[in-house]
Amino acid sequence: MGKVNTVLGPVATEDLGIIAVHEHIGFGLPGCDLDTQWWKKPEEAFEVTIEKLRRFREHGGKTFVDCTGIGNGRDVEYFQVLSRRTGVHIISVTGFVAGDSALPYFREKSEDYLMDLFIHEITVGIDGTGAKAGAIKVGVSRGGKLSELDKRIYRAAARAALKTGVPIITHLCVDAETAIAIFDEEGLPLDRVLMGHADDGGYLNEDRDTLIAEHGGWVGFDTIGYDSEMEGAPYWSRPRQDRVEHFLRFLDKGFVDVALISADANCCALGWPGLKGHSVNYLFEEFLPDLRKAGVGEEVIEQLLVHNPTKFLTMQEPQDLKPSLGRTKQESR
Repeated sequence: MGKVNTVLGPVATEDLGIIAVHEHIGFGLPGCDLDTQWWKKPEEAFEVTIEKLRRFREHGGKTFVDCTGIGNGRDVEYFQVLSRRTGVHIISVTGFVAGDSALPYFREKSEDYLMDLFIHEITVGIDGTGAKAGAIKVGVSRGGKLSELDKRIYRAAARAALKTGVPIITHLCVDAETAIAIFDEEGLPLDRVLMGHADDGGYLNEDRDTLIAEHGGWVGFDTIGYDSEMEGAPYWSRPRQDRVEHFLRFLDKGFVDVALISADANCCALGWPGLKGHSVNYLFEEFLPDLRKAGVGEEVIEQLLVHNPTKFLTMQEPQDLKPSLGRTKQESR
């Protein structure tokens, strides 16, 4: 029997049910809480968030992975209240969405410091709450290439993942070759990594998706619902049917075993308007009907929503490996 850390304590993997593997209660850049243009009263934000989580539960959703990193609006005490009120398991993460959004305090810290920080939040708890992180967030800074700070964070995350057994979730999968090389050098098998946002309209590359999958990594189609047809769609949006066809091509290549889906939606966005009408529930109300219409069977849908994310999130036996013990590519698969 495996387990996963949630904000209310460890949960057995068989109790995770349907999982949204890359979502946000509320994401914003550092300082977003002071931006009065998009500020909402706490009562209003709570009401909106509760409604979306309860609808998620009505659709059969049981586990919600909040991928909001340190300094981006992560509020574990709030998550605990929401989880108790809705019955939804909420998994919080340690780490950073990317180096360029990390608070200045952390930008000059060493790999060992960052590793220890991540390990503390996974094994001891976050912000004195006792709630332990269930995954590590890393990401690519603006520009499409891993920065020096990004690389430090990736190495620290890989070492922390080995020592704690939790997986890594990336923001964007651009510069995948560099990321794969780092994880390889650190001895982290790529099946412990979700390379996210493969469906992001600004960074499409199907050869890259294939590369990640062939190395044993998880490929996230997890900006689902950012459709260019929607009013106010952000720059990373794309046509709805284009995304569906992209995903179907990925499945047709035989990669259903490493595919993960999510909406990357905010229950209540912080410091920006978000996308009106977009929530985690887009998965059930729009995307899954599109897949069924295209002939995708219920067994595949269950694999995408239950079996794949459960396998990915389940904590593994920790390994006390030193960086010098990196594996070869063949050994990492």
